[in-house]
Amino acid sequence: MHRRRFPQALAVLALVATAATAGAPTATADSPSPAQVRLAATIDAVLADSRLDGAQAGVVVVDTATGQTLYDRNGDRRLIPASNTKLLTSTAAMQLLGPGHRFTTDVASDGVRRGGVLSGDLYLRGGGDPTLLARDYDRLAAQVAAEGVRVVTGNLVADDTRYDRTRLGPDWTWDDESYYYAAQVSALTVAPDTDYDAGTVIVQATPAARAGVPPAVTMTPPNGWLRVDNRAETVATGQTTLSFEREHGGNTIVVTGQIAVAEEPTSEWMTVWEPTGYAADIFRSALRRHGVRVLGRTVLGRATPGDAATIARHDSMPLAELMVPFLKLSNNGHAEVLTKELGRVLSGSGTWSAGLAAIGNYAGGSGVDTGTLRQRDGSGLSRRNLVPPAQFVSLLVAARAEPWFDTWYAALPLAGNAERFVGGTLRSRMRDTPAANNVHAKTGSLTGASSLSGYVTDADGHLLAFSIVLNNYLTSSVKGLEDQIAIALASYTEKGATTTRLTVPAAPESLRVPEGLECSWVKPIVC
Repeated sequence: MHRRRFPQALAVLALVATAATAGAPTATADSPSPAQVRLAATIDAVLADSRLDGAQAGVVVVDTATGQTLYDRNGDRRLIPASNTKLLTSTAAMQLLGPGHRFTTDVASDGVRRGGVLSGDLYLRGGGDPTLLARDYDRLAAQVAAEGVRVVTGNLVADDTRYDRTRLGPDWTWDDESYYYAAQVSALTVAPDTDYDAGTVIVQATPAARAGVPPAVTMTPPNGWLRVDNRAETVATGQTTLSFEREHGGNTIVVTGQIAVAEEPTSEWMTVWEPTGYAADIFRSALRRHGVRVLGRTVLGRATPGDAATIARHDSMPLAELMVPFLKLSNNGHAEVLTKELGRVLSGSGTWSAGLAAIGNYAGGSGVDTGTLRQRDGSGLSRRNLVPPAQFVSLLVAARAEPWFDTWYAALPLAGNAERFVGGTLRSRMRDTPAANNVHAKTGSLTGASSLSGYVTDADGHLLAFSIVLNNYLTSSVKGLEDQIAIALASYTEKGATTTRLTVPAAPESLRVPEGLECSWVKPIVC
């Protein structure tokens, strides 16, 4: 069994700064304290920035200890939350599946064994694990060989029936399809590296030693499921213009453009058409390496018979550990697998609709007014998701009472922390400010939609829950405005406060990423 741990995120960061009752604000909404007046003036000034002219903004801030609302601007307005949707999905998964939940992948057969010959089919049964690497399939193959199997007379059957065959979210845009953050969802899949971007392959082009020769193109993991049409050229000098494209409905990756002799290799993470076949190909090759011959063909999508005997098994890391790459890197595939897994476990139906119903039931039971929102997928790629900021805050406040809260809180990105699996999508933001190593929050990015929702400990030691959702702006980024609000919350104090607006320093510039993308969605990782 292979398990990967993330010690930095699951240790020190699991300590939550709880708000003390003594000294907490006592003002009411009708009689705000001077500190609240100052905070409101500060946030209002940030939201008056010209980059939000004509846009929509919703911001809500609540003291989690007292339940008092410290700020509310359009908190009931339905806005596109982008990846803040993962707050709903992740909390429901922690509650309904449990922190110890694992995905199991096994190999089974209902055939007859005589010596090293297995007469019948060999079944590779997927359990939804989004963290399966090529080496995990190799270990499964080694277990089959260790059982003494040398020849399989039947077929290799790839069983992905735990979930339905709807591979892409119904509202996802067609032009995202080949990009790794919109990978197809299958109960049987492969991740190319320990970011665990299931259903993708890394394509790398290395310049040839001399001009006029095509660059060498390789794939990680090596496989026979995809093919490369290499039309690129190595040139003596010049700018790299390589492009990698996979057309709809197929697994041919076309490489075009040029790369100079002295340049570093260029890589791209590409989605795979039909991840089940990709997984079966990786496993079949592993069987061959371990001396196991399958005489039949590969069959996709057939269920394993109920009386089949298990030959090999792999269990994933527990859900508590999966939360780290899921939330730190805003992994869309993890969100969608968890959505379908919720549907499968709770209702026997591994579909988006069943999973979203389970998430909605959990959220409603936690005090979220689900009649005011719409959730269409688990990740937030859909632009039909609509969530009022006040409902995110309700969820955040309720989550604090759950036994799994510390683990989940530690898995949220941590502002300004350079460690990749600690800072995550916030690692380059709010550095050298009171919000650094303080704000635990989920980021969200689509073109014209940006969000930041989570927790911040203020200057008095109170834990505040906040949600910032910005929509319909035309500028390339409004992340700096979100950061200014978070910095103001980290600086908030009731002690010796006047009504004079707090001067918030401009948030340090975060690294530039293409419009509408989370920084971790840009490979190689830039945040």
